[in-house]
Amino acid sequence: MEVILRADVPELGRRGDIITVKAGYARNYLLPRKLAMEATPGNRKQVADMKAAGARREATEMTAAESLAAQLAEITVELSAKAGESDQLFGSITAMDIAEALEAKGFSIDKRKVQLEEPIKTLGEYPVPVRLHREVTGSVKVVVSREE
Repeated sequence: MEVILRADVPELGRRGDIITVKAGYARNYLLPRKLAMEATPGNRKQVADMKAAGARREATEMTAAESLAAQLAEITVELSAKAGESDQLFGSITAMDIAEALEAKGFSIDKRKVQLEEPIKTLGEYPVPVRLHREVTGSVKVVVSREE
């Protein structure tokens, strides 16, 4: 049975893909959960139109993300924190701290987009990647200094 996926299904396909599955799997799992719809000629045309609109939207989002990445490359975020004599911070700088500092500079970046592998725990200068789009990742320079 051919179905059109309405949502990304792991191990099966992405939204909008036309796939062939067994009739029982489609009837008992995909269709009742609204994960797929039957691949009728009308539904195929509707999905083709949705894909075209999605491609246009994706292109505009990617262009906006690339311009934001270029702007972020020029930004330096300066954060200060209490530190010991060995330049070890008493706390840590997290993705939320960086997102708030970017917010203060006029950039609305969600903290989940700041790709900080682990919190910053020492003084110094760090390049921090920011995932702006599925295919676009910008970088922000974060300078952590000693609080006076």
